[in-house]
Amino acid sequence: TVPLETLRVKCFAQGHNVVCSGTKNGLSVTGSTEFQYSMLKEMYTDCQIVMGNLEITQMEHHRDFSFLRSIREVTGYVLIALNQFSKLPLDQLRVIRGTTLYDNKFALNVFLNYQKDGVHGLQELGLTHLTEILNGNVQIHQNSFLSYAPGIDWKDIAGGAEVIVKDNGPELPCHTACKGPCWGPGEDSCQILTKTVCAPQCSGRCFGQSPSDCCHTVCAGGCTGPLDTDCFACRNFNNSGSCVSQCPQAFIYNKQTYKMEPNPNAKYEYGSMCVSQCPVNFLVDGSSCVSRCPSDKTEVEKEGVKKCEPCGGLCPKACLGTGGSESRQTVDSQNIDSFINCTKIQGSLYFLITGIEGDAYKNISALDPKKLQIFNTVREITGKIVQSWPKELSDLSVFSNLQIIQGRSLYSGGYALSVMKIPTLMSLGLHSLHQINAGSVYINGNSKLCYYNTVNWTRIFTNNPHTQRRLKNIKDNKAVKQCTAEGHVCDPLCSSDGCWGPGPDQCVSCKHFRRGGKCVEKCRFLSGEGREFVGPDGECLPCHPQCKVQEGQSACTGPSAHECVACANLKDGPHCVSSCPEGLMGDKGFIYKYPSAKRSCEPCHANFLQLTCHCCMFLMDKTYISLHSLPTTALVLVVITAVLLSLSIFFMCVLYRRTVTIQRKRAMRRYLESGESFDPLEPGEKGAKVHLRILKDSELRKIKLLGSGVFGSVHKGWWIPNGDTVKLPVAIKTITEHTGQQSFNEVTDHVLEMGSLDHPYIVRLLGICPGPSLQLVTQFSPQGSLLEHIRQRKDSLNPQRLLNWCVQIAKGMYYLEEHQMVHRNLAARNVLLKRNNSVQIADYGIADLLCPDDKKHFYNDLKTPIKWMALESILFRRFTHQSDVWSYGVTVWEMMSYGAEPYASMRPQAVPDLLEKGERLSQPQICTIDVYMVMVKCWMIDENVRPTFKELANEFTRMARDPARYLVIKGGLTPSSPGYMAMTPSVDSQSQKLWVSRIRLNSTRTMSESSEGRGTMVDLEMNEDFSSVCSLKRGRYREDSAYISQRDSLSGALDVLITGTHSPKVLGKEDENGYVLPGQMDSPERGDSFSDLFLTCLHAVGFVDVHVPPAGVNVKEEYVRSILEVAQLKVLRFDSGVSEGLVGGLWMWREKTCRRLL
Repeated sequence: TVPLETLRVKCFAQGHNVVCSGTKNGLSVTGSTEFQYSMLKEMYTDCQIVMGNLEITQMEHHRDFSFLRSIREVTGYVLIALNQFSKLPLDQLRVIRGTTLYDNKFALNVFLNYQKDGVHGLQELGLTHLTEILNGNVQIHQNSFLSYAPGIDWKDIAGGAEVIVKDNGPELPCHTACKGPCWGPGEDSCQILTKTVCAPQCSGRCFGQSPSDCCHTVCAGGCTGPLDTDCFACRNFNNSGSCVSQCPQAFIYNKQTYKMEPNPNAKYEYGSMCVSQCPVNFLVDGSSCVSRCPSDKTEVEKEGVKKCEPCGGLCPKACLGTGGSESRQTVDSQNIDSFINCTKIQGSLYFLITGIEGDAYKNISALDPKKLQIFNTVREITGKIVQSWPKELSDLSVFSNLQIIQGRSLYSGGYALSVMKIPTLMSLGLHSLHQINAGSVYINGNSKLCYYNTVNWTRIFTNNPHTQRRLKNIKDNKAVKQCTAEGHVCDPLCSSDGCWGPGPDQCVSCKHFRRGGKCVEKCRFLSGEGREFVGPDGECLPCHPQCKVQEGQSACTGPSAHECVACANLKDGPHCVSSCPEGLMGDKGFIYKYPSAKRSCEPCHANFLQLTCHCCMFLMDKTYISLHSLPTTALVLVVITAVLLSLSIFFMCVLYRRTVTIQRKRAMRRYLESGESFDPLEPGEKGAKVHLRILKDSELRKIKLLGSGVFGSVHKGWWIPNGDTVKLPVAIKTITEHTGQQSFNEVTDHVLEMGSLDHPYIVRLLGICPGPSLQLVTQFSPQGSLLEHIRQRKDSLNPQRLLNWCVQIAKGMYYLEEHQMVHRNLAARNVLLKRNNSVQIADYGIADLLCPDDKKHFYNDLKTPIKWMALESILFRRFTHQSDVWSYGVTVWEMMSYGAEPYASMRPQAVPDLLEKGERLSQPQICTIDVYMVMVKCWMIDENVRPTFKELANEFTRMARDPARYLVIKGGLTPSSPGYMAMTPSVDSQSQKLWVSRIRLNSTRTMSESSEGRGTMVDLEMNEDFSSVCSLKRGRYREDSAYISQRDSLSGALDVLITGTHSPKVLGKEDENGYVLPGQMDSPERGDSFSDLFLTCLHAVGFVDVHVPPAGVNVKEEYVRSILEVAQLKVLRFDSGVSEGLVGGLWMWREKTCRRLL
């Protein structure tokens, strides 16, 4: 952040505008409200232009904000939220630019500005002079005392931007002096209109209703006159009081020299102002003031001005060398990554054997030779190089870009480069090294090294007077004669200065020419692609791209565009160009030129500067038509007429599409919310609160098949109500298996009951269409099912959304339970995504439309979702709200497993036997034990001990307050391989074998449930039809006290056994759509009361008549977990043949197990 006072002094001295920096904190605050208020007052006192965002949040009603009256412009967004004051004095604010937007949408956002259960709150916006928002939408909602915002003509301020004004206070009348909308009750609060009241001739804003009262096109927010100096604010830039489209550029076009030259009156773009110099903490980048340089530029200071200059490759980066400390003696596998992108080594580079081959004493692994390529970027070393080298490398070419060794610190004997006893080294490969400022070289004992004798070391040691004496330290390498005999000699293109290795790119200097670091015999002067000229160092350099290639002669004499022999395209003065200058800044305004017949750039006539001068080239022939003979007025009228006609057609199309969209939205809202056009029902039928229509087949249009399932097919379609002109998108579900055995009244009664349901988390049924196949019409959800969304977007899911979806499904099912509607087919595929943060339950009640003959359990077919059904539903075809709880648990498991199929490796007919054995779906990898135990509760054999949907909604709401505590999402998670978890003990434990064979459900089960014969049901015929009664309603109620006390005891026990803590208190809130927001978890420390733990243990195993041990006894967590695993999970298995004696023994075992906690 730029220091405030520095900015103010600098900008006031340059443009007479006091500029202050904004904030980007959103709703978060630091420190007390007193501290926040003092910071706001310090930042914005006397401020006129806020460079950034203006954020006023969480302020009390007694604060004085009069210091905000000086603000005239905000470049970012304005956020007013969670305050209690009655009026915000921003009556001088004229323009909000919206260069940054709140939540990437809103330039003005005002919400929740009132005191809860109090009398204080925002009553007036006070933006009496706000006339334009250049970019972004407007949102003003949930301000209980704000009464004037809805009446404002926001179209005049924000144009076509989206404006959301809702849920504010009652609208109050304006003062009689106001002839239109107002910002408050006073006569000085009338809204100033500068756009919608203008004459049609005005393309921007105006200061009156006459065609001559138009503002200049560069004005923003209105004006006092037609000139660019009369603007309230500038649309682009303010240049010393005049509004301009761009600031005076750093370079201008000189008509005499045909070149871009420095502009003595240049200014820099700083926000919406043109300044002669950037503020002290800013940098100059081209023609702009920036806070930091781009990644491909570096900061330099020239003539006292800090600028961003291109790096010309890799930007400079200095790194610390090795050998300077005990921990950094040599380059090794642990520190080599610290040299990435280094261009300069401060110090020396030691390559020792302990770094190359590793150091077992220091636990350092061997260095990967490929990692040494990191040193390709090094250009300078200030110290020395001491070399030991990997066996895999035959040269030192990783230092191919090394140019200078400073030699500020030297190796023993005064050496800047030491290469010794490397048996695999065949050449040095240092072809860029051209300077060693101090010290000499020591090249010794390299048995395969050649080429060393050819290097002209005198050329390298330019500043060293003792060169010849030190050259004697190059010895005991491969014999020169042997190297020559083996062909290890320099390339013929190398000069007498020698070479660093084989090939023309390893020459110390070239015999003829050099191109891109490689020696060549000649440059491409007269032939070949890409013509060249010779540089001062014998380098072949390319001609300018605009030079024309001419066979048999050179194309240029230098690198610039004015040094071409001939131009490839056009010529502007002496310069070859690709196109003529058009719109370049000159000393007297903008420059426009056109290409003539001679392929040179000529200035356009003044009459064409307002249009385009390309037409000039079509008006010239060999005799040159006079410009004065052109019908200028007629041409201008034709062009203006064509432009106006095109704009009219465009705006008519936009207006038509907008009208159709608005009509469709209003129609949908009318059909969903009002009951004015409902078809009358027959006498005696339910209809008091039914929002359902009997539709005709002619009103429905099927467009696309979305899918088919158990009960029929689903199409995307249109509903075109009779007598209406709109088409409403709907989903049409065709029930293909309705046999017709039920009467029409029975079906209608049930469908009408479905149509009476209205809840945010269930899909609304809009109507039915009777016929050979019953058709149900529901709201259309374009985002599809939750199952497909989770599978496709699993990488972007977060714990907050997953837990909120669990809350919403539970709330929706609780609503169905309250209305005695059993779902029977709850699964992730039957939950639709309304928005990213909101889901709705679909297909509820449809199963009850089928007759009993259509409800047989064919396990090899898709007719029955066996893997989602409760055990009692599979075995006895009993569907209740408790069986829906089982399906809810499986649905939650699908979500937490990213859409995996439950029991994926099992056939459907094997699932009942698996459940009877006590096995359940495994714990998803992202779930903590807390979440998984909620699923386990849903899958209890005894349906009476399963939680209710109300309890599930409360439990997941608690978790959604602190999502990271309950779900841990990492990359690369995959579902566990079997897809279920065996809750029976391992066969390796003899004692646990006995437990598995004899354990049964706890003694609180009723006799009717224990005698249902579930243990032998798998031997029956699975597809047998057990009933012929077609019931449309089924329900089972859970109000008995024994059930409630047992269930509450169980849920409390599991929380303590798993975490060792009591359920934390949750402090948080929900948004307007019911989405649970993260809050604070008021969690106590791990419980130190042994009595509570022991008691919950006993409840978990079903044994309650036992004395509780004294408090204060320490308990190990592993004992608690063992009790949970043995007593809670394995109790799911039961055997109806256990004798009473074994039951008594079981009780003794339970007591003994729990007393292990002592």
